[in-house]
Parts: sequence; structure tokens; C-alpha cells
Amino acid sequence: MDNRIYLSPPHMSGNELKYIQKAFDSNWIAPLGPNVDALEKEISSYVGVKYGLALSSGTAAIHLALKYFGIQQGDLVFCSSLTFSGSCNPIAYEKATPVFIDSEPDSWNMSSQALEKAFHWSKTCGKLPKAVIIVDLYGQTADYDNLLSICDYYKVPVIEDSAEALGASYGNSGSNTDCKTVNKGKCGSFGHIGVFSFNGNKIITTSGGGMAVSDDVDAINKMKFWATQSREPELYYEHKEVGYNYRMSNICAGIGLGQMTFLDKKFSRKKEIYRKYQEAFADIEEIKMMPIFKKGEPNYWLSVFTLDKASKVLPIEIISKLSGGNVESRPLWKPMHLQPVFESTSYFSYKDDTDISATLFDTGVCLPSGTDMTAQEQDYVIDLVRSAFKVK
Repeated sequence: MDNRIYLSPPHMSGNELKYIQKAFDSNWIAPLGPNVDALEKEISSYVGVKYGLALSSGTAAIHLALKYFGIQQGDLVFCSSLTFSGSCNPIAYEKATPVFIDSEPDSWNMSSQALEKAFHWSKTCGKLPKAVIIVDLYGQTADYDNLLSICDYYKVPVIEDSAEALGASYGNSGSNTDCKTVNKGKCGSFGHIGVFSFNGNKIITTSGGGMAVSDDVDAINKMKFWATQSREPELYYEHKEVGYNYRMSNICAGIGLGQMTFLDKKFSRKKEIYRKYQEAFADIEEIKMMPIFKKGEPNYWLSVFTLDKASKVLPIEIISKLSGGNVESRPLWKPMHLQPVFESTSYFSYKDDTDISATLFDTGVCLPSGTDMTAQEQDYVIDLVRSAFKVK
């Protein structure tokens, strides 16, 4: 393959230039402007919450959410372990202590069993967490009925990290309408504050960028204040608090508005890609595609599979095979409790003898899932994977 096939590259609709040109024509080149305002309204309305705050990254959104909940040195924050480091690095920014929670097998997201164990431990220690960060991994919802009931019982706020899950849903809004849930809606709407990423590899992109959403206007206003260098409402520049340069530019927001014009088409294409992989590998017993959680509908951001522990073919062999064919793939996220930088942190597994997130990392492979990948390119990827098992 002459042209490299990437894991999840940006895919432009062609409409982005219209919004960018509008910014140039009106000279709204500096940060903020009409495109930023419009993107905040469009994303928050799409998700079903009242307010949005466009920021420079999803990580910035998590950082500001933690600040809003008063996280400081010595505080505990519970966080999904199977995630990208941007979910938990902001905990360290505020010198708080992360406590990592294992996944459960049905969705690969935070385990309510492990979360309950962590709360029991922290209560016994006389120190409850100040917040819980729940991740919607690889575009799939967590089990919010079970998780929110635990957090509500302990009166601890939830930050929902939906960086990878714009458009995914939980409850009766999902494809399985026979599965009744107390909560229902789109990912990003279940936490006190929801977070999205618009990095280049996400389902929509603003080049870089992210957003916080919430029904709490005070939270959004305070986070906006911090994100714009904590400037007081004076004629001159006055600062009573430390601030951050975290706002999104008007140019980047224009890219996002253009991306939103074909978001539903991206969902459909992502699902087609997943289903084609699923059918192509159905006869290989060692391969299991990421399960679709029965309580929701994912956005199929990345197509991911795991191998049986008994498989004679290892994930690294498949990744090497693909790399040799000029195809990008990668392992699953390395769990945060296994990262050297967090080696001294506490961790609560799904069961005492079962570490789901570590097993997923050891056995998983992320496959190319770009919405502009052609059928021929996907066939090529499939053939390379199958060749690792010596099947045609």
C-alpha cells in the first residue's frame, strides 16, 4: 500500500472553509468570536444540556472542572484506569491524588463493583473523593444507572469524560429500546460537567480543541473566567486569581461547525466499518470485537478487538504485520494504574483476582477506523490481519 492508512485521521466535509472564510472576512481571527459562540450552542444543544464552553482541549476542560469542585493538594479523585492520560493528568496539576478504578467486561468502562469497593475503602479511611471522573471509552457509554447511584449516595460529583464519545447514547435513546434504564440521553449529559475532545483523531475535529458542557451556569461561567486568564471586569487588566489561556480560537471553532454538518454520516460510516470487521473476523475464534453495551448505542469511534489469552498470535505480531503493510494500528490504552508516573497510586480491580483493564491492554488491538477509508483499503487491512492467522 503506497498511501499509509491511518488509525483515525481527520475527515473534512468541505463546509469548514465556509466558516473559516467568514472569520477572515469579518476579521474575527483572534481567539473567540461568532464561530465560538455558535459551536458552544450547537454542541450543548446536540448533547441536550444548557451551556457549553469551547476550550483549547478536553484536558483543559477536565482541569477546569476539577478546579470548580475545589480539588486541591491532598484530595482524592477517583478515575477510570483504562483511558488516555488526559483524563487524569489534571488531577496532578492540582496536586491531588488519583485513585484508579477498573473496567467491567460488558462496556469496558468503569466497573460499579470496583467503584463501590473504592468508596468503601475511602469511607473507612475517613476521606471521600472530591470528584469521580467516568470515561466513555472508545465511543461507548458507561453504565450510568449503576455508577451514578453510587456517586449520588456518597454525594460526590461526576465529571463525565466523553472525549471519545460525542453522539453516543445511554438508555432508551440507544438502539436497544427493550433495555430500560433510569437515565437516558447522549454521552456528556450524565455528569455534573461533561467533557469532549476535538483533537485531530476524534469523530469531529477542530484541529485541536475541546468543550465542557453543563446545566450549571455557575460552573460554566466560573470555568470561562479561569479559561480567559481570570481577568476581572475592569477597564484595565486586573487579576485576583491565577488564570489560564484555555479558550478555543474562532478559526478552530469554524472547523468544528463545518464538521458538525455531516456528523450523522460519520456515525453511519463508523458503524459500517465496525460491522465489516466483525463479519470479516467471525470465523477466527481467537478474535473478539469490542462488545456493544446493551444499554446504549456507541459512536463506533474506533474499531477494537481482543485476542483470547490462548491465542498463538500476539497483538504485537498483528500490529507489526499491519505496520509492515504501511497501516497504522496500536494497542489499547495502557491503564493508568500501570503507568510509571502513577505507580504509587491506589487501584481497585473488577474482582480481587480479575484485572479487566490490564487484560484488555494485554490482548487488544485498535484498527484503522477513519470515515474516509475506502472499502478497498479496509479489505487490505482485513487481509493483513487474517494473514497473521494464516487464513485467507
